[in-house]
Amino acid sequence: MDDSVFVDYVAGHLAALPGVLAVTLGGSRATGTHSPSSDWDFALYYRENFDPDDLRNIGWQGTVSEIGGWGGGVFNGGAWLEIDGRSVDIHYRNLDVVEHELAEAQHGRFHIEPLMFHLAGIPSYLVVAELGINRVLRGDVPQPEYPQVLRRTAPSVWMDRAHMTLGYARRAYAANGRLTELAGALAISAAMAAHAVLAARGEWITNEKRLLERAGLRHMDELIFGLDREPPVLGETIDQAIQLFNDALAEAVP
Repeated sequence: MDDSVFVDYVAGHLAALPGVLAVTLGGSRATGTHSPSSDWDFALYYRENFDPDDLRNIGWQGTVSEIGGWGGGVFNGGAWLEIDGRSVDIHYRNLDVVEHELAEAQHGRFHIEPLMFHLAGIPSYLVVAELGINRVLRGDVPQPEYPQVLRRTAPSVWMDRAHMTLGYARRAYAANGRLTELAGALAISAAMAAHAVLAARGEWITNEKRLLERAGLRHMDELIFGLDREPPVLGETIDQAIQLFNDALAEAVP
């Protein structure tokens, strides 16, 4: 199948599942930033009830999780599949939860949840960001603009976490020459700072794959590559990271 036929094929099967109200295409395939090897991200939207067994019964090869199988919270499960030789991710999205998080975001409120493969965790408005980015294939879902009030509240939340992470790293890791722990703290804080920058710009983001590039924080690679065991040098590295974060945020704030 060519790409357009493939998308219509998958969307048709997902939309036909009991309880599914809408299907969207997300990720790089929706934004046009994909490469030939990029996977395909679909989301299916339901209210109250969706039975993963109905997805399993289609017969596509791969792993289908239960509801909440990816840690619970707003990112509440899905499937990793191979369909027509393509790698496909399918995400479960409860519209009641999504609409709640949309209302929260419109009031500038959110929380941060841990999730595998995400250094900084994910903001609860991630499921709102998907609505803003994804291409609707079947059904009808909101497609919100970035809330102005969230642009005012989210940057300080993220940047405070980045600064606290580096403050702890200065005392616990840099002062004792613990390079691995410090490198981890630098990476995590950089992801947090990048979330702050994109929030200040009012730009949706749904994963961390291009987060540092988009925020102008790719220079963190150089800081981490140059780590040295001497505590004074490590302290200077933390100072440089903080300056890099602050400069990026200052440029982003309207």
